[in-house]
This record gives sequence, C-alpha cells and structure tokens, in this order.
Amino acid sequence: MPDIDYAFLADAAQTVPGQKFHILGGGITRIGGRTFPLRHPHLALVVGLLVTAPETERPHDIRFVLLDPDGREVAGATGSITAHGKTDGRDTTLTFALDLWNLTFPAPGDYSFRVLVNGSERKRIPLEIVALPADAPAGPGDSGGSGGSAGPGSGPTSGSGPGFDGSPGGPERRFDA
Repeated sequence: MPDIDYAFLADAAQTVPGQKFHILGGGITRIGGRTFPLRHPHLALVVGLLVTAPETERPHDIRFVLLDPDGREVAGATGSITAHGKTDGRDTTLTFALDLWNLTFPAPGDYSFRVLVNGSERKRIPLEIVALPADAPAGPGDSGGSGGSAGPGSGPTSGSGPGFDGSPGGPERRFDA
C-alpha cells in the first residue's frame, strides 16, 4: 500500500508531477483568530505519496478529513490518484497539493487533518486553532506556525490536486498524476 513520505500545511503551493514543488509559508501548525467561528481564507495541504514500483499504474483512493477537537469531521474530500512510475523498478514519490478554501473552525482547539490511502490512515497533521485577545495587535503570528498568513493575493495552488471548500463530505474528486 502506498505510504505518505511527507505531508504539511502551507500558505500556498505549486506542484507539477515528476518535478520539484514550490511552497510559500510551509509548516503551518497554528492559526489564531479573535472571533469564532473563524473562517480562514486559504491553506494548501501538500502531500508526498510514496508509491512502490508494483503499486504504479493503478488507481489509489485518497481521502482527506479535517477533524475538530472532539474527533468530528469538519470538512473532507475524496479522490483517486494514479502514479505513473519509471520502468526501472524504482519507488516514486508523487507530490501534490490540495487547496483548502474558506475553512471554518467553530471554536479554538486542537484540530487535525487525516490523510487516508485506500481506506487506511497514513498520516495525521495537527493544527492548533487559538483565540487571540481582542486587544492583541494584528501581526504575522496571527496565522501559521511559521508566521505566514494566507490571504488575498497569496496565490493559487495548482498541480494535480483540486481544492475543496470546507463542506463536510464534499464531492468526490479525481487526482491524476
């Protein structure tokens, strides 16, 4: 079964199958807000799927789920991805990004993204949502564990993964690489 080589949140990402990828504000682990429910305009979920040679040239089901602090699903998307491998029998890491538009966090707490491959959880990415004091000055620390903030003009995520709009059980997606 394919495994996850790496997965993380970023302000924006651009991926091209078989080539290097580009990240803005990678490594987000915390988002802060003054009022709740908190709507965050954009995040990118970047995933490196490690596929062994026998697992190439066939589809694999991918599911992304955002869980709230109580373990309930807040948002999700599903899709299918096919890795086209080299003929030399080497393993392949397929990198793709998923746009996460207008996610709404009902309350502060410890959220997490689950990444499932063929029905099995392969990675969990923590995301802390914190309440900021009303009198705290706005700054780069309001969004993102590494100081970045996604907002208008931060650029779209492109590549092999379409985004989802934060609605639970969203439509099925197809991811081809």
